[in-house]
Amino acid sequence: MNCRNLDHNSAREKHYPLDTIEFFAAFPADLLKQLHASARRVSYTKGQVLFTQDDPADWFYMIESGWVKLFRETLDGDEVILDVMPPGYVFGETTMFESGVYPFGAEVVETGELTAYPVAMLADFVKGRSDLALAMLQHIVNKNIMKDRDIEHRTVMNAPQRIGCFLLRLCKIKQTPPVILHLPYDKTLIASRLGMQPETFSRALTRLQQDTGIRIRGATVEIENMGKLITYTCTACSNVFPCDND
Repeated sequence: MNCRNLDHNSAREKHYPLDTIEFFAAFPADLLKQLHASARRVSYTKGQVLFTQDDPADWFYMIESGWVKLFRETLDGDEVILDVMPPGYVFGETTMFESGVYPFGAEVVETGELTAYPVAMLADFVKGRSDLALAMLQHIVNKNIMKDRDIEHRTVMNAPQRIGCFLLRLCKIKQTPPVILHLPYDKTLIASRLGMQPETFSRALTRLQQDTGIRIRGATVEIENMGKLITYTCTACSNVFPCDND
């Protein structure tokens, strides 16, 4: 792990400002500046654990590059994947309501960099301003909407449709066919994130290719007909592509 203060003059490093997140867009510039001044940039390699469930929640994170898995462990030692998050997403920011501990663990699944911000400072800001408290409440509501949608997908979508939804979320809204995607992390992890066993995922992937005409070679996915994939996938969902709240 390599930690350093943020380099305001570096043109080579990708940086997602906090106010790209809707919740933090409600913050006055001076408060964002204080958070930024207290931040540190952290480099991690694949497989490194940021923290485990019930560790003290001192930091929340913005993913600058790479992917991060959020998980819990059952009493018998099985791992439950809650989410796998891409660059530009923030996590750990709601831990101020979790008795000072993380309610999940976090592991880097693709090497990258994160910016860590102090939870205590964020909590002080939110507690001191009713407008920020309301913004945090809306932020939590939006997160719960996404959790509800995941439950919906696992309930009403078949396995090929869930994979199709995963692929659509990787697509940019305006792309000229054929759309070429690169799976961001291991297929075994994708299967687990979608609530499938690896063998179920493999069969569903074959069925998805047959039904929609997409082509998969290793970690590369080619989508010739986006409309066909959207129709195949989204008819089983209460939302439409591009998804709201993603």
